[in-house]
Amino acid sequence: MKKKVSVLVGTGSIGIAIIRRVSVGKHVVLADYSIENAERAADTLKNAGFECSIVKCDLGSRTDIQKLVECAVERGDVTNVVCAAGMSPSQAPVADILRVDLYGTSVLLEEFGKVIVEDGSGIVISSQSGHRLPALSEEQNQALACIPCEELLALPFLATITDTLKAYQYAKRCNVLRVMMEAVKWGKRGATLNSISPGIIITPLANDELHGPRKEGYLRMIEGCPAKRAGTPDEVGDLAEFLMSSRGRFISGADFLIDGGTTASYHYGDLQYLKSTH
Repeated sequence: MKKKVSVLVGTGSIGIAIIRRVSVGKHVVLADYSIENAERAADTLKNAGFECSIVKCDLGSRTDIQKLVECAVERGDVTNVVCAAGMSPSQAPVADILRVDLYGTSVLLEEFGKVIVEDGSGIVISSQSGHRLPALSEEQNQALACIPCEELLALPFLATITDTLKAYQYAKRCNVLRVMMEAVKWGKRGATLNSISPGIIITPLANDELHGPRKEGYLRMIEGCPAKRAGTPDEVGDLAEFLMSSRGRFISGADFLIDGGTTASYHYGDLQYLKSTH
């Protein structure tokens, strides 16, 4: 019997919380642009009883993604794919955000959609930020969802973006649309595919922001949401576990906000002031 394989791209707190919940008894392939991050994650998982291997992978490179797929398939049947990698607006310029978060995620779904096994499942970590982008035209939605990946970055409405936050929002909107389109293809192989859009989740990066120059804005956002707190990686992990389990087999092509009501408050509550800055 072939080994079952789980793949995690992006070895941060959210990705690890998910992969721990869905990978008992499976071989875990950890992929990250930083091999040091992947090694640290592998050590933690190995000490908790998981079997792991690591792969250096630039999510913005089709070649790297194809090598990752080959590595995963060599180890067994790919049953779970979690994409939790990406660049935030404060981490990278517009071109890199679009190349990694938008193009790279699209390629990843395409390539793993060719090998995912029956009863397999995938999760893409998107963001509440994508829900703050105004409605796009049907033509733009269709393009982001369906055109060949290699043509995505040449879309005219993406070429005019100069603001990193706007680039991030378009990338996350594209993630959700691409998940819907690819879910149809994954479904033909008997697999499900969904996205999760977290709000402020306490991770090392979020902690840096909460103690950095933009902390006041973050704290106001937390205070202005119905939950009155930030979320945890485990809460995202619990949601992903349900979606990837046998209980979630009727759910595919969907996006799930998990933001403590922040998006609701952004549109209709105390956080409406953010519309002037977003």
